[in-house]
Amino acid sequence: MRSALPLVLFLVLPASAPAHYNMLLPKSPSVERGKEVTLIYQWGHPFEHELFDAPLPESVIVLGPDGKKTDLIKTLKKVSAKVGKRDVTAYEIPFTPEEPGDYVFVLHTPAIWMAAEGVYYQDVVKVVLHVQAQKGWDQWEDSTFELTPLTRPYGLVAGTVFQAQLTRSLKKAEPDANPKTPLGPYFVEIERYNATPPKELPADEFLTRTVKTDPNSVVTCDLPETGWWCLTAARTIGTKDHDGKMVPVHDRSTFWVHVADKPRP
Repeated sequence: MRSALPLVLFLVLPASAPAHYNMLLPKSPSVERGKEVTLIYQWGHPFEHELFDAPLPESVIVLGPDGKKTDLIKTLKKVSAKVGKRDVTAYEIPFTPEEPGDYVFVLHTPAIWMAAEGVYYQDVVKVVLHVQAQKGWDQWEDSTFELTPLTRPYGLVAGTVFQAQLTRSLKKAEPDANPKTPLGPYFVEIERYNATPPKELPADEFLTRTVKTDPNSVVTCDLPETGWWCLTAARTIGTKDHDGKMVPVHDRSTFWVHVADKPRP
């Protein structure tokens, strides 16, 4: 269970760089039915490929094409990832899809202390695995703060315009509310993942891009290069004690999207 936090304020957060993000990436964005695929969970700076010890997730589930929810927390395998001369903690999640369709993986983190910023991050991270049939990619888990794709998040090529919407939970204080009720304008940070550290880094404004959702909480952006991209929205939901001092808690939602090379005839 996620820790209960006093909901004393709801602030839209502006973008800041560099930022830490949770990475939940399948080794392949699409597989065939019955073929095992491994997802890797990492923590750090995606563009710089600067990684740190990933916290043990509070929960990991997958929504199948039929909407069935499967708990994957017991399948987690703790591994070490090499970053320069350092070894950092990461987690692998083996998974074998039994039916064609799209599988939505959702990972919840514990509250992560960010000493440099003096805040806690508490994140939900999502990614879609495509398995031969286009069915179920727009599912949402019913989290308190969740990015759900409006554009199919696979089979995309460089330059594609991508859209997603922030939604809210039915599980909390408004059981009769429409989960698609807009949450209002939010800043969304966009960053590309590099599998190895780049030799040279661009200026911060090219490293992490920032857009703002429209009044219906829909974010629109282009994805100009191949590879994995993350979209992350954040808000401040309350405070939490840290060494006797109450500090802000940032509730964040991250969605990972894959951009492929153009298919050859």
